[in-house]
Amino acid sequence: MLQEKIEAIKAQVAEMTADSAEALEALRIRYLSKKGEIAALFNDFKLVPPEQKREMGQRLNEIKTLVTDRINQLREQCQTEAKQANRVDITRPAVPQALGTRHPLSVVRKEIVDIFARLGFTLAEGPEVEDDWHVFSALNFAADHPARDMQDTFFVEQNEQDVTRNIVLRSHTSSVQVRTMDHHKPPIRIICPGRVYRNEAITARAHCFFHQIEGLYIDKGVTFADLRQVLLYFAQQLFGSDTKIRLRPSYFPFTEPSAEMDVTCMLCGGKGCSFCKHTGWVEILGCGMVDPAVLEASGIDSTVYSGYAFGLGIERITNLKYMVKDLRMFSENDVRFLDEFQPVH
Repeated sequence: MLQEKIEAIKAQVAEMTADSAEALEALRIRYLSKKGEIAALFNDFKLVPPEQKREMGQRLNEIKTLVTDRINQLREQCQTEAKQANRVDITRPAVPQALGTRHPLSVVRKEIVDIFARLGFTLAEGPEVEDDWHVFSALNFAADHPARDMQDTFFVEQNEQDVTRNIVLRSHTSSVQVRTMDHHKPPIRIICPGRVYRNEAITARAHCFFHQIEGLYIDKGVTFADLRQVLLYFAQQLFGSDTKIRLRPSYFPFTEPSAEMDVTCMLCGGKGCSFCKHTGWVEILGCGMVDPAVLEASGIDSTVYSGYAFGLGIERITNLKYMVKDLRMFSENDVRFLDEFQPVH
């Protein structure tokens, strides 16, 4: 009978917890006080036969020590937690730090990506340091195209004998489209945001690096009408439902036919003002049907598949939305400028 009581208390010790000084004191009184359970076991010891007293006495001492050690352990744990709760962190700043905000380019980038995501475009990314093939050759750039000159493109490594070994900082995110076409079969519907580099003087209107978003859709039966409808939806989602678009013929090596797209001026609503040079229109992107030579260069049968591509500068769109007159402000990390884009709660 006494042995069963000892085993029962031993099982209770294994589950013993205390999250406060009051709970700890209650455990001490229950088990170790003069009227506690350990004292009751020693009272029962009087009834043990003489031949068993030695063995049972050892077990009683063991259970008393076990309970005492467990309660002392819980006491130390409670004291440690209390000290940590009251400890002052001297490394914390005396003045609370204000939360930052998202960069305006990040805000506009996400908005543009979200619009095209609703149309089924998925995100694709690629390296900023690229080879000649993905930046120029696969996109139908002629060997003597001005974009291949060092005054227009940053060359990391140049080999005049073998142009295919030239390594450059990508001048557009079209290289991501080429990589996608090389490794995926149509249908392809991607949006490619990223930083690009061009060897230009840094002014209020130009920078040696900026950000682009380009889109590509390849499938059977894709037409210019599909491209126009997608771009109209994009413009109205970004600038408002009353926005109109205008497509003007243009030239790009990787699209044929090619066009530049204007939207109605968001300041004057198309009536004409100094911002749109009194035309009522503002250019925002270039686009066109993917040239069959570009499809064939990536192993896509141009007699079966067709597609369209478009590209726009994020800085350009951000300027239109927030009227930022100096491109350099986007990369100078001036907190006063960034604070203007705090979200409205």
